[in-house]
Amino acid sequence: MRMVRKLGLAIALIVCVAAKPLPGPAPSGADRANPTCPAAPDWGGITPMRFTVKKFPDKTVLLSEGAIDSALIPRLTKALSSNEIDEIWLRSPGGVASVGNDAGRLIRKFGIPTRVPKGWTCFSSCNFMFMGGPVRAVEPGAVFMVHMFTHVSDRGAIDDEVSKGTDNTIEMIAEFEQDSALLASDDNDFLIRMGISRKLLTEIMYQQQAVVSKGSGDKSTRRCLTQDELFKYNVANLHE
Repeated sequence: MRMVRKLGLAIALIVCVAAKPLPGPAPSGADRANPTCPAAPDWGGITPMRFTVKKFPDKTVLLSEGAIDSALIPRLTKALSSNEIDEIWLRSPGGVASVGNDAGRLIRKFGIPTRVPKGWTCFSSCNFMFMGGPVRAVEPGAVFMVHMFTHVSDRGAIDDEVSKGTDNTIEMIAEFEQDSALLASDDNDFLIRMGISRKLLTEIMYQQQAVVSKGSGDKSTRRCLTQDELFKYNVANLHE
């Protein structure tokens, strides 16, 4: 069911994607397919996010590293309720989109600042978890990596549904459209409540390809924000 969320938006984005210029040569150490991003992002692995309390002389930090899984909220609630946390540091490849939004709302409820330290990467639903912090820092050398949400990466499953006939295809597209609209609405509501510019969605996230089209010369599906962009969209609001 979840894989069906994106076909409608993919169709709607065809014109936008076609208009995008092909990426130029990637700088040294960059991902050739996604030249604004590093080739080997340090996002803490794909195992479920683990929480580690680390005490510094001036503050206590909750290290949050790993994938955002469906059972994250109870673990995060326990970690925040059981410790006096001054700041949350994030390193994650993302995971369940709705849970990332819920985690961001929970962090805002506790009022704890968030940070992506130098060398660490916060990708996908981690973006929304990070944006829950009332004070937000992305250190120079850290990576804030975004993409267009997608639920059509399993081409085999899609081909199987399409092969079943027109009725199945129509049902699949309808579910894509409904689920995509609900997620887009939730993302917009989240950004408004967190004080983030909604142009982050329309100018950056929604401009990325959800999946690479067959035969397309543009292989980019990810975008890493510059320091100027982080402050332009109010993703970060603490200068380092």
